[in-house]
Amino acid sequence: MAKQTPSASATPDFSGFVHVRGAREHNLKNVDLEIPRDALVVFTGVSGSGKSSLAFGTLYAEAQRRYLESVSPYARRLFHQMAVPEVDSIDGLPPAVALQQQRGTPTTRSSVGSVTTLSNLLRMLYSRAGDYPAGQGIIYAEAFSSNTPEGACPTCHGLGRIYEVTEQSMVPDPTLTIRERAIAAWPQAWGGQNQRDILVTLGYDVDIPWQELPQAQRDWILFTEEQPVVPVYPGYTPQETQRALKRKEPPNYMGTFTSARRHVLHTFANTQSPLMKKRALQYMLSTECPLCHGKRLRPESLSVTFAGLDIAEMAALPLKRVAALLLPFAEGTAKGRKRHDAEHPEQAIVAQRIAHDLVARLRVLLDLGLGYLSLERSTPTLSPGELQRLRLATQLYSNLFGVVYVLDEPSAGLHPSDTEALLKALHSLKQAGNSLFVVEHNLDVIRQADWLVDVGPAAGEKGGEILYSGAPAGLGKVAASQTRRYLFAASEAGAPRMPRTPGGWLKLAGITRNNLNNLEVAFPLGVMTTVTGVSGSGKSSLVSQVLVELVGAELGMSNEQLSMNNDEEEVDIAHSSLIIDHSAPEGRIVSGLEHIKRLVRVDQKPIGRTPRSNMATYTGLFDHVRKLFAATPAARKRRYDAGRFSFNVAKGRCENCQGEGFVMVELLFLPSVYAPCPVCHGARYNAKTLEITYRDKNIAEVLGLTVDAAWEFFDEEPAVHRALTVLREVGLGYLRLGQPATELSGGEAQRIKLATELQRQGRGNTLYVLDEPTTGLHPSDVEKLLVQLDGLVDAGNTVVVVEHDMRVVASSDWVIDMGPGAGDEGGHVVAAGPPAEVARHKQSRTAPYLARFRR
Repeated sequence: MAKQTPSASATPDFSGFVHVRGAREHNLKNVDLEIPRDALVVFTGVSGSGKSSLAFGTLYAEAQRRYLESVSPYARRLFHQMAVPEVDSIDGLPPAVALQQQRGTPTTRSSVGSVTTLSNLLRMLYSRAGDYPAGQGIIYAEAFSSNTPEGACPTCHGLGRIYEVTEQSMVPDPTLTIRERAIAAWPQAWGGQNQRDILVTLGYDVDIPWQELPQAQRDWILFTEEQPVVPVYPGYTPQETQRALKRKEPPNYMGTFTSARRHVLHTFANTQSPLMKKRALQYMLSTECPLCHGKRLRPESLSVTFAGLDIAEMAALPLKRVAALLLPFAEGTAKGRKRHDAEHPEQAIVAQRIAHDLVARLRVLLDLGLGYLSLERSTPTLSPGELQRLRLATQLYSNLFGVVYVLDEPSAGLHPSDTEALLKALHSLKQAGNSLFVVEHNLDVIRQADWLVDVGPAAGEKGGEILYSGAPAGLGKVAASQTRRYLFAASEAGAPRMPRTPGGWLKLAGITRNNLNNLEVAFPLGVMTTVTGVSGSGKSSLVSQVLVELVGAELGMSNEQLSMNNDEEEVDIAHSSLIIDHSAPEGRIVSGLEHIKRLVRVDQKPIGRTPRSNMATYTGLFDHVRKLFAATPAARKRRYDAGRFSFNVAKGRCENCQGEGFVMVELLFLPSVYAPCPVCHGARYNAKTLEITYRDKNIAEVLGLTVDAAWEFFDEEPAVHRALTVLREVGLGYLRLGQPATELSGGEAQRIKLATELQRQGRGNTLYVLDEPTTGLHPSDVEKLLVQLDGLVDAGNTVVVVEHDMRVVASSDWVIDMGPGAGDEGGHVVAAGPPAEVARHKQSRTAPYLARFRR
């Protein structure tokens, strides 16, 4: 292990150092480290090498722990507290702020305005300096928020849409009888059967077609608020039930009737299961609120204007338009205000002060390339990179001093031109007297570092060592570093190769979505296409939304099939309008669909939301493994089937922890502690199941193997070995087979989905759509990914990738560059053609960066 410890005299620019001793978090191998304060320190290394374990799991976790020890026990409960890091000591560590990659919060009541706190200022502006209708009294700031009782529209409760159920939505096929489950909205399995048995007791005919029942009966069954409790006789015919009632025969149980509407609305409002919420949603119809027309506020609040706009209209504008609109007010030069100001001089002062503050905050967001967003934009629709930059902008404006900012790939999702703006923002934070610890793969960011910490040499168990810590130039001497190969390459150009010739074209026309307006575009078939452009230019709208939806609809695919996510989706009632609106994209396929037989979308959504989901279960690999254990002589002698070796099934799992492997110990004012289960010691299975071994390992020990180790272990099992080979080829050899889905990054989840698809037998004529697959990837892993994508194309498929990594763009056969700018300045195809052609295009903002590379 090469450790560089510079002397203070050699680095006079640094005010001091953070000293780490004995860091052992995750795969870190008892490392010692010294890194400077008041500097831009970048942590590099291949995916899974231990960078995040060092930056977040050790340095930030310890800084947070120390800070929380200084606050009251009550305040401590309000924080999401990280686990105490495995480290001997850390000296010289200032307070820290973490800006991690994370998906938008699952509720659409969280927005760009709320994340940046701009909405608070805007509400104050309207309250204190807005133009009120004659005779209307002042409205306080909270009445301009749809999240408060004072501001929410009374008809839609601040959602902007109203939701209702109808007979048609709950009974899709009226030719069925109630016994044949005509009322689709009722629960499946026993719950629905219970309601049908109750109706028999109540004397309803459940054996004639629904449409033949009297309307009054149908209305009562579907819509009544009554909940009669009656005796139930499961398995009895209607005649037997009536006889039992007359004889007052003791029932099997007493059942409570619930109408279909009551069941749907109650389920949607109260269930904690995203799957149940999603099922209820399919029986609900959504329409724009007739009172507020989707603006979510009560009429009194919408009657107040500023610069001629109500607050909902202002919040819908792109941030750059809001800044331009408010600038004259901030400078005191707004036209048409003089008479108003003369009548209300105090409003003039308030308007100028609040507008000045808003413009200053907006300028930071614009500098970070986020001017295309609107204040009302909900956080679930933001990329992790956009969300992180919003939070970074808030920190830039806060003017903190002496803080360590720990950032997780701040360049993720950024076009190279936007990365330059990011670097300026980071420089501003450093100049203000702060330290920056950044986990990053982007070479442009790495080159700007004052100090590099390279972790490796490989991933997982083969990583966790500090290969180098020092000034960037010194990394060139560290032969074991994989980062060194790319950082000091003489040229970034790849090996020249002729682009493949398209085998046809998929032509789309009339595309209208977000900032796309009546767009025409053609995707070449049988080749790899990258769609480029600045953040917000319309790439994802075109590819991940419209292209996927149009092709999916023509192939008869459901929304669930369009994503390779087999887990439950988060569903929010306010967000459901987006789902409904997107179900019918504006646009059409003109030609070329006959060449596509199948569509696969490989996104970055988690492969599961609980620790019970993992890579082995998602890929189907675990099915083969369980069959191998069930086929052993010992298992056959005990008559154990494959189900016995699942930790989700009662017969095989440890009953103390229900197959979780750990138990949670609640500590009142401290983070909950997850301790290994005292019965199974983390193995997740009961003792009898663990007695069965395959090649001297039990099922828990196999789940603990990394992909690389399992590849050697299962070398004689073709089905398992093939799946493991593909996982290694996409750069996931360091992950454990049983690693919980909750511990995986978005990039890792996407590569697991890709590997799952790659291990299937190639069928050709498949359209693969990937959205920024290089997120979280070291340049060496990007090369592995490109090999896999090339393999898909060589097998007769079409690959379309939304991407910012110029190495991927230069390696593709065709480039569609969107822009020229973001938001309403984008939405057009600026250039389309082979990479070499696009690199010469004068109007393309991608061209100068692509020109560094050549085919």
